[in-house]
Amino acid sequence: MASFEPAVLYPPAMRAFLLFLLAALVLHAAPARAQGTFDLPGPALTITVARGDAALPIAQVPALAAGDRLSVAADLPADQSARYLLVVAFLRGATNPPPKTWFAVAETWKPKKARLTIVVPAGAEQAIAFLAPDTGGGRSAVIDAVRGKPGAFVRAAQDLYQASLDRARLEAFVAGVARVEEATPERLAAVSPKLAGALAIRLNAECLARPRALQAACLTQNRDGLVLQTGRTSTLADALTGTPTEVAYSIAATREGGAGYYSPYIGLARDVARLFGAFRTANYQYIPALGVGAGDRLTLQLNTAPSFQNPKSVLVVPLPPIGGERGPAMRAKADLACLTRPDIVLPVEDAPLLFATDYARDLRLHVVTADGRTVDVPVTADAERGGLILAGSPAAAIGTAAIREAVLTGAWGFDRFTGPAFAVQNGAAGAWTARPDTTVIVGRDHPLTLTGGASSCVDRLGLRDAVGGVKPVAFKVAGSDEIVATLPLAKARAGDMALVVTPFGGAPATLPLVARTEASRLDGFTLHTGETAGELTGARLDQVTELTVAGLTFLPGALTRRDDADRLTMTMTARETKPGEATAAPEPGADLTGRVRLRDGRGAAVAVTIAPPRPKVALVSRNVDAPAAPGRLALTLPQGVVPMGGRIVFSLRAANARLDAADRVEIAAVDGSGAATLTVAAGTLQIVGDDIAVATLAPKDALGAGATGAVQARLVIDGVAGEWLPIAQVVRLPELDALSCVRRATCTLSGQKMFLIAAVAPAADFAHAKAVPAGFVDDRLEVPHPAGDALFLKLHDAPDAVIRVATGKR
Repeated sequence: MASFEPAVLYPPAMRAFLLFLLAALVLHAAPARAQGTFDLPGPALTITVARGDAALPIAQVPALAAGDRLSVAADLPADQSARYLLVVAFLRGATNPPPKTWFAVAETWKPKKARLTIVVPAGAEQAIAFLAPDTGGGRSAVIDAVRGKPGAFVRAAQDLYQASLDRARLEAFVAGVARVEEATPERLAAVSPKLAGALAIRLNAECLARPRALQAACLTQNRDGLVLQTGRTSTLADALTGTPTEVAYSIAATREGGAGYYSPYIGLARDVARLFGAFRTANYQYIPALGVGAGDRLTLQLNTAPSFQNPKSVLVVPLPPIGGERGPAMRAKADLACLTRPDIVLPVEDAPLLFATDYARDLRLHVVTADGRTVDVPVTADAERGGLILAGSPAAAIGTAAIREAVLTGAWGFDRFTGPAFAVQNGAAGAWTARPDTTVIVGRDHPLTLTGGASSCVDRLGLRDAVGGVKPVAFKVAGSDEIVATLPLAKARAGDMALVVTPFGGAPATLPLVARTEASRLDGFTLHTGETAGELTGARLDQVTELTVAGLTFLPGALTRRDDADRLTMTMTARETKPGEATAAPEPGADLTGRVRLRDGRGAAVAVTIAPPRPKVALVSRNVDAPAAPGRLALTLPQGVVPMGGRIVFSLRAANARLDAADRVEIAAVDGSGAATLTVAAGTLQIVGDDIAVATLAPKDALGAGATGAVQARLVIDGVAGEWLPIAQVVRLPELDALSCVRRATCTLSGQKMFLIAAVAPAADFAHAKAVPAGFVDDRLEVPHPAGDALFLKLHDAPDAVIRVATGKR
């Protein structure tokens, strides 16, 4: 039959009637829930699997293998009145019916025949179980159905098993939220994003803004709608029981139709209903069950109440696939972690089954030190903290030795696995040295760089003065072996001091410092011809209140420190002139002396240099090369925005000077996080004619990965630097994979690094924009439905720039 578009076949009046009719049918069959919801408790199976000399309960078996020995029984109540046949079948492909010998049948009401002991045959690809009412023909009915259309049951077994794993993720999330809400409700807002990220659960960030007492209920409402898709796709063009897909989705979006309960399971419910509908007879109908494992029990969850009247219900239960992964699919984040930190977490990504199931066993972190020592530290998966937790400290075995490698090892079901590797550190506090030296200046907060140790292992810093008092010192990690501290010396006295470095789990180390009072010093004042602001250099320039040069008055502006000297901007004030008085500025090269006035009223002379005019430069043009990321949604950046891994080419025109190969272009991040020089010799600058300079900048290579935001450039000719010009905004980009929407309802944007996004909007004018919570680490984000075929973003690195995301959705 040819496919058709429902909107073409059904006019509006007919579509409205069908919507009403289907709603009535849904409400009649399940008044509180849509059919996609598996929330009806069913019976259980007890299953153990043996391979070689090892045996595991079913909850620890992610996959079967040929030769495995299964012990299977139905766990039914002692007063069970309905008799069930337990049938286990093995499948070998959609087009290859299994032989009758691949079916095993147990009579659950007979103690001696209630348990099956079977071996997975060679060539089998899938296993599936059935609980069928004993009516005299149930055994042959199930066998004939499977052999008649094996492809239907292969597909059903695959989809039901995947849905069972999804259900395990959901239950782990709900249990985690309940556990935190009961024990420490004040932690729920902080824990729930990590819990959702670890289990790949959709997190409603709006719940975290609600009062604390309402957060848990909000986070777990519409539970089935929380489960994010894991790659399963729908293959049926028509909808549940022949109703058009569009109408089914419309029903699913209504409160009466389940208010979104279809969302994770609608494809499964529709497909299985269609597949099993082909086998419905006057005596039997097949209904799906999800299996959630705990120990040797596989508890069944049903979406339809079983019928014991004709047509009687046959429960279809998925078993683990035959073959498959020999280890968990996971990635280690690049974040540094310290082995001796008491609350260390080894962060992992893309591993929801590690947290939601018992497949992983005997997890250990295999640590090798630089001097060859090894230790295996037991670890456990903790979804609330989003990673792996060490069960003990390796300090006793490896001391403070540096780490060469740290790799996760363990068992995934019956199979051993190795990897991934984690970036961990270990080290003694005494390894730190001050750069450039241990001399510090009192009278202001003093920045001090420490190098040589393990940055992630520093717990705290303290500054001890001459009388023994200790003040806390703020610091930030600048690299794997570098931290930058800010010493609170504004009110300190000169003398001997010490910086106390306290590592996690170790004894503190003391770094002696010498604190000195920096004497006031005036090095000179430089003013370029044609400008009204110059630069005063020296020491303790915060005491300067005024400068006079040749009858001109300059007042202090911004004070910075560079190259071990203060640099104070002095700006010329407006000056009234008498009739006939000369107003010309001093000529370049004039031998002048200025007079500086200090806060205490004293005055001092300072040498004045009148420099040649600065180069007058204008931005001619610029072009950004932003390579597309294969397999990702395409991002269109506005003019002047360059990605960290991209490149910008720009040209400058000099208006008052001639250029040659000795000139250069200086680049700097406005926030001071990076700087670079572009030259002809380095191949990053080209001179065209005598007035055009064409520069090429790769931000990541030139400025470093930490330099983001506004970037400026200036031309330096004959050693004279021009004024800074804004050139670009350097941004880090999220990696966006896909946008999935259910008609006009809320959409889900999936990808990585979405914490870089500040807000998402359906249109470029940013009306109805949705802010992204700070520190959002999930890989799926609820966003507005796009108004056209694109979404629009604003990033933290460039809050005013609007970035277009091509989604293809309309």
